[in-house]
Amino acid sequence: MDAKDRMILSLLQEDSTISVKEVSEKIGLTFTPTYERIKQLEKQNVIEKYVAILNREKLGLNIIVYCNIRLKEQSQKTLEDFEKHIESFEEVQEIISLSGEYDYMLKIIAKDINSYNDFAVNVISNSPNIWQYHSSIALHEVKKSTKFKLD
Repeated sequence: MDAKDRMILSLLQEDSTISVKEVSEKIGLTFTPTYERIKQLEKQNVIEKYVAILNREKLGLNIIVYCNIRLKEQSQKTLEDFEKHIESFEEVQEIISLSGEYDYMLKIIAKDINSYNDFAVNVISNSPNIWQYHSSIALHEVKKSTKFKLD
């Protein structure tokens, strides 16, 4: 990956709807090599997919919760069973396996505190092999980005 590829990626991270023509003008290449570079980045899965980032608050999704999970045991099957179960819920935005005190951290989006409580009681506490969970409710998002720093 060279500087032109990083420039392309930087532009697409800012706005994935930008046309190839606009990208080519901004990076100083003609249309065809720019198009080929983008296709190559897609083929290599450097660009995994294009999405629309929605405003969750305008959709009535007002609560962000980070939920730390401890399982009763950490066998490979237990971990896989938990992951398979919990990833099926759309409220769960991210599942991160951790080292240290907790086994997982979940990022959960809910309409309100009552919706989250229902999710915690009916889903999290009934998930396979749950020993303990701890919820932290986000008060304010100071920085929210999907852009990676590209050197």
